[in-house]
Amino acid sequence: MSRIAATFDALAARGRKALIPYVTAGDPHADTTAAIMHAMVAAGADVIELGIPFSDPMADGPVVQRASERALARGVGLAKALAFVREFRAADARTPIVLMGYANPIERYGIERFVADAKDAGIDGVLVVDYPPEECAEFAERLRGAAIDLIFLVAPTSTDERIAAVARMARGFVYHVSLKGVTGAGHFDIAAVKDMIPRIKAHVRLPVGVGFGIRDGATARAVADVADAVVIGSALVQLLESAPHDDAPRVAGEFVAGIRSALDAPAARSQGVPR
Repeated sequence: MSRIAATFDALAARGRKALIPYVTAGDPHADTTAAIMHAMVAAGADVIELGIPFSDPMADGPVVQRASERALARGVGLAKALAFVREFRAADARTPIVLMGYANPIERYGIERFVADAKDAGIDGVLVVDYPPEECAEFAERLRGAAIDLIFLVAPTSTDERIAAVARMARGFVYHVSLKGVTGAGHFDIAAVKDMIPRIKAHVRLPVGVGFGIRDGATARAVADVADAVVIGSALVQLLESAPHDDAPRVAGEFVAGIRSALDAPAARSQGVPR
């Protein structure tokens, strides 16, 4: 069983929902990424989503785009992101880590080399925004051989056929993009999420996380009533944008602790929709 599956099983047994914060590798400072990751785990993060800096992050809004630009300006790319994970793993062998990024950096790095190095670094899952299920069978097979989960996005516009295709290939969990837009957009619609989760779970037997547009504890708690995980990124990245070097881990930890508290509030302890 993968670390991701074990984490979701343990949370379900305790009636809790997973909190998955996102940060960009190398931002806001190249040498604080591992410390930020540790601070988020200490504050209640269950899985860490680490973004690979990329020059054309088409699914990301301006906040995460700026984070990528800052990291790239410091020379942080895929290789250094993996190095940060190795640094984190030196003190944490338990917390699952998901790399989120785009096909271009991975293909330039070399798929075979990437899978081998990701396994060696201690990566548990990979989410490649622009790899649809019909175009990544070989990549998925290589990841399965390395015991790394391939995670897919499901959009509000996804058809039942597309969701079924994702269900056949996905491992770990499925990530529902809660809005028609980029990360950090402000038009979050909890009613639409509540309508979409049963459609996804009609095909998918994995946990379902929801992200894009979740900015505060109240929204996170509402999502936790119907989903298995809450993914939150832009609000955290925006806070870190102006954090002084030595304060960045504390800022991240305090933000995550606030979201964790909201998720664990009594209103979030419902059974959600049936799988």
